[in-house]
Amino acid sequence: MRLLEVDKLEVTFSLRQGALTALRDVSFTLEKGERLGIVGESGAGKSVVAYSIVNLISKPGVITAGNILFEGQNLALLPEKDIRRIRGNRICMIFQDPMMTLNPVLTIGTQMVECLKAHRTVSTRKAKEMAIAQLEKVRIPSPETRIDQYPHELSGGMRQRVVIAIALLTEPELLIADEPTTALDVTIQAEIMDLLLGLCEQSGLSLILITHDLGVVSQVTQRLLVMYAGRIVEQGLTREVIDHPQHPYTQGLIKALPESTLPGQRLNQIPGMMPTLAAIPSGCAFHDRCGYTLPVCRTTVPDYVDAGRSKVACHWVAEQGVEP
Repeated sequence: MRLLEVDKLEVTFSLRQGALTALRDVSFTLEKGERLGIVGESGAGKSVVAYSIVNLISKPGVITAGNILFEGQNLALLPEKDIRRIRGNRICMIFQDPMMTLNPVLTIGTQMVECLKAHRTVSTRKAKEMAIAQLEKVRIPSPETRIDQYPHELSGGMRQRVVIAIALLTEPELLIADEPTTALDVTIQAEIMDLLLGLCEQSGLSLILITHDLGVVSQVTQRLLVMYAGRIVEQGLTREVIDHPQHPYTQGLIKALPESTLPGQRLNQIPGMMPTLAAIPSGCAFHDRCGYTLPVCRTTVPDYVDAGRSKVACHWVAEQGVEP
């Protein structure tokens, strides 16, 4: 059964120089218990998708088109008082920097108890017991001691575990993780992702993982969306997209991985830079960085076509019927 269905989502930011479209024609689904990855360079629109789902797009940004259906409810149309019953309760989000997420002047326990009491009718004592149990579940040692500490007394990895524990306190159906390991060293990153994967598998939790690390999504997710300049350019099964990339942009991302280059050789890179919202090219937004550009690419936005087991927005793929 579909837990989430995003259909033709469009988000626009109204600025003095005019309206800038941050997301356009974004459509995807998420099944119960499924793990979905969203990848792309910085500025591709990954985080805007996440904020749109939990209705955290603040002015001058606004959802100008499309639907976000969560178990049949259109989150894009819900009033704030109704979305609060879902946000932080049935849909939770983990942000990039745990130090920015946690309140520095409140103990870990106070923040966890407040979260529980905001969404559940429980006593303070019971809420604290539940918080300690959750800290133990995310593998924090001596949770009875840690719960009375402040965020600055914990390491970066411990703080991120606390954020995960808070997100899972209310037993949500959907967890959105926005670059959850960006501020951590490589060893801790692997531990956090292993923890997230284990928790999802144990509880049947649905996950949307937003990252620029293709290595991480290949190990954690089942389906993958590749975004460029506010639009999905390729989506399909994770292994299919990574092993048989169809869109030239997806191919460029994979070729840019260090393991795609022999030792001693220069790393591959996609020429040019992601365009700003104010300077998105006409036609296919990737055409000025692509090695397979056709005349139609410069004038017409490509429709989605089936390529193998993936859906791809590319004129070259549509014309050739094979991957470039």
